Amino acid sequence: MKVGVPKGLLYYKYYPFIETFLKEIGAEVIVSDNTNKNILNEGVKCCVDEACLPMKVFHGHVASIKDKCDIIIVPRIMRVRDNEFICPKFCGLPEMIKYSIDNMPLITELPLYMNDEKALYEWVKKLGFMITKNLYSIKMAYLKAYEKQRSFKVGINDDKWDTKIALLGHPYNVYDDYINMNIVQKLHKFEVGVITEEFVKEEYIDEEINKLFKRPFWSFARNSYGAASYLVSQNKIDGIIYMSSFACGIDSVVIELIKDRIKDFPLLVIKMDEQTGQAGFNTRIEAFIDMLERRKKIENNFSAHG
Repeated sequence: MKVGVPKGLLYYKYYPFIETFLKEIGAEVIVSDNTNKNILNEGVKCCVDEACLPMKVFHGHVASIKDKCDIIIVPRIMRVRDNEFICPKFCGLPEMIKYSIDNMPLITELPLYMNDEKALYEWVKKLGFMITKNLYSIKMAYLKAYEKQRSFKVGINDDKWDTKIALLGHPYNVYDDYINMNIVQKLHKFEVGVITEEFVKEEYIDEEINKLFKRPFWSFARNSYGAASYLVSQNKIDGIIYMSSFACGIDSVVIELIKDRIKDFPLLVIKMDEQTGQAGFNTRIEAFIDMLERRKKIENNFSAHG
């Protein structure tokens, strides 16, 4: 059985789990290539116009492997944390794929609650039965995959440069180097370090969230707001770059919340869609870094004479 795994959306956070599970039950795993121009173009062609860039990219990944697989993993992710939801487009993703891309093989359409171990095992069991009828093999594969995911560390935290920025946004914008035009590499070239939300402890994020008038019910909003708020209040960073998909409803709210919390602290919001060009992108990053350096010089002079 050939099982396709599209390298889009939350693949970057959870691929050890799904790939380990599939291999352990004897499936041949077909992973799509890293996002590239062809994948993006294919996704733009077959996805609805109103969708955000990461959704279009996911469609492109599916289209690139659909003819090589017997089944494709299209996760209908409902929750990753208790009492919170993620982007509603995840809930309708299987339908979007089915009705946008012709000649699709079988896809997984089951709802996936990643915050609940029992529900996660049920999802895995149903997926496993599409490939093998051996329940013991499915259970062992699940335990191994769960352990692999638990020991997997995602995130960036550089300590070798004087200037450091928080790189925030939905994980698929932060970790897909094609979508974000290799932003981490570019920042390193300017000797700027990066920290991502994964390096802010859950309890610190919760402390910041509890200060809000109302708790956000989107997991991505919680993570980005909590990380930004904590890192700024503890003087851990010199600036924030927020990678945002054009027309993302969740981002439009969380960016305003962050601005309100950090006041005049340096924040660069980069909106991305399929038209985003390298030149304008690079210019904005360079200008932002220049501004951070000037700000640091002024602060250092002030403290030296103060």
